[in-house]
Amino acid sequence: MNLYDSEEIRSLLNRHGFRFSHSMGQNFLIDPAIPRRIAEASGCGPESGVLEIGPGIGPLTAELSDRAGKVVAVELDRSLLPVLAETLSGRSNVEIIPGDILKLDLTRLAEEHLSGLTPMVSSNLPYNITTPVLSLLAETPCFTSVTVLVQREVAHRICAAPGDPECGASALLIQYRMESALLFDVPPACFYPAPKVTSSVIRCTRRTQPAVRVDDEALLFRVIRGAFLLRRKTLANSLSAAFPELGKARTEAWITSCGLSPSIRGERLSLQDFANLTNSLNRDGM
Repeated sequence: MNLYDSEEIRSLLNRHGFRFSHSMGQNFLIDPAIPRRIAEASGCGPESGVLEIGPGIGPLTAELSDRAGKVVAVELDRSLLPVLAETLSGRSNVEIIPGDILKLDLTRLAEEHLSGLTPMVSSNLPYNITTPVLSLLAETPCFTSVTVLVQREVAHRICAAPGDPECGASALLIQYRMESALLFDVPPACFYPAPKVTSSVIRCTRRTQPAVRVDDEALLFRVIRGAFLLRRKTLANSLSAAFPELGKARTEAWITSCGLSPSIRGERLSLQDFANLTNSLNRDGM
């Protein structure tokens, strides 16, 4: 079966009574070069255990299966299960798990289904869950790398350098644990149905140590999220809202003690700036 031919795809889906769900962000790849490039970019090999999220009808799954020791694909839409059973028939190193990736214990999943292999992630992520999934994967230390296709706008935000206006709280929280790189763009014509936006492939590689040293990780995350709480406001205003127990005057004193201007905006700060703020607050209590 040609998984890249629109007519064959329509016939396959009609045969199984499948209907696209806009809420699930379903767009299937129909350019054979793209799944191949994603699989190659992931760097997976016989020693790799790959988690795929939202396999669709399985084109990327097949490419990963040709390279990896095992592929575990988590699919939320149960109407796609019989489709995948047909398209991936005979691939003994592929396991399909029905479920919601955001509700699964990913560490346990890797331990139970990818035992003895190096866990990594490669996927054409549904647009509607991109940011929470990437945040979840960044927080799951067993995955050494994450190579995913996402909306280009999101890709640029995730890979934006700290201090870049495009960089936000989610990007910083991911970059704290992983190094992110923008690989290549994928135009709408490569999908069926074609989305209205261009996509991009990014690769996030696990750092051996977090990007900065802090005394309290949970407090760092609270400071980062707080700095972007009021996106177009000053750092002092945003952190005052995030830490109401400090009050405006103490918040400004805290910021100034770290060599920053209270009038600066959160997107101008580096991860080291956030680490300094965190360690100062943790040490002095302001």
